[in-house]
Amino acid sequence: MNAAVLTTAIFKNSRLVLPTEVVQGSVHVKDGRIHSVDQGSASGAEGLDMEGDYLMPGFVEMHTDNFERHLMPRPKVQWAEMPALLAHDAEVAAAGITTVFDALGVGDADPDSLRGSTWDPVIETIDLCTRQNLLRADHHLHVRCELPAPNTIDLFKPFHDHPRLSLISLMDHTPGQRQWENIDVARVYYTGKKGWSNEKFERQVALSAELQDRYAQPHRAYFVDYCRSHGIALASHDDTTAAHVAQAHAEGASMSEFPTTVLAARTAHAHGLLNVMGGPNVVRGGSHSGNVSAGELARHGLLDILSSDYVPGSMLSAVVRLVDDGILSLPQAVATVTHNPAQATGLKDRGQIAPGLRADLIQVRFVDMPQGQRHAVVRAVWREGQRVL
Repeated sequence: MNAAVLTTAIFKNSRLVLPTEVVQGSVHVKDGRIHSVDQGSASGAEGLDMEGDYLMPGFVEMHTDNFERHLMPRPKVQWAEMPALLAHDAEVAAAGITTVFDALGVGDADPDSLRGSTWDPVIETIDLCTRQNLLRADHHLHVRCELPAPNTIDLFKPFHDHPRLSLISLMDHTPGQRQWENIDVARVYYTGKKGWSNEKFERQVALSAELQDRYAQPHRAYFVDYCRSHGIALASHDDTTAAHVAQAHAEGASMSEFPTTVLAARTAHAHGLLNVMGGPNVVRGGSHSGNVSAGELARHGLLDILSSDYVPGSMLSAVVRLVDDGILSLPQAVATVTHNPAQATGLKDRGQIAPGLRADLIQVRFVDMPQGQRHAVVRAVWREGQRVL
């Protein structure tokens, strides 16, 4: 964005959410980096007064469908790339997200699907808006590969060797297993969100098993090899059994996205994989697909990373819920949306309030609500010392 860059600034009168504690203090920013972190009020110093609000690291979002939602706001309704991107970017920034991995799905046998279309115009738009300094957040690419789809490899071609591509996840949404183990839940999703008729759903279910048998394994081998040869982080998706996790580990995956059972999550930790769950799951108290609760995984010490999934604002709301339910401390909860995803995706220069790291910061105020609840409000956002909200 074209706001003035803070060459040097002091964020004072803050409650700083540090890696292991929350302290009253100030942050000195110089040339887009955190220069120093000081405890105490610094009341007499010049600087930006945070008015006692919390100062947190900017959120790192590694899996969000939000851009796709703006590109196709209704079934079969495609929106122009630039206004869709700018709306998505503004929304994630307003949610406190300073680094976003735009999750774009490739591969779909349904010709009416967004994921069955080419992504060239979208990638070109992200590059154009970045060059012209139009974006509030730092955008990266997370390609979600639907393994049973016949066109997955062809649709992946625009992403080959793209410098923004940092993460690939392997998906198989064949009804009857993984996320859609319950066929009735799958029917509600596809007829509701995607606008399919019951007849179309039945046809697709019948076709899906044939496509899985034909394409899933060769496509899986292709993308595993691509990640190994290009140094791209690999994630599995919707692991349900110990065998699912063992396969992902053998293939070099470092993350298990949305494990559907406690068994899968435990097995992931046993193999050194990080578990990624959705913020909406925490906020709602359970999965919309009827799978394991993210809160339950957190109570077992099995939750490592939270993504916004399909609601950008759910990251901060989930942090508050985990704290208010007594599951995690505030620094622990904040780490699931900052430090942990940054480390998992190779972004070592952000994710904490610490000297030398990027000055990606958000000002957050907690507001008391009726029935004893509270809500967190993002009041301001800075990326590399530049105010973007």
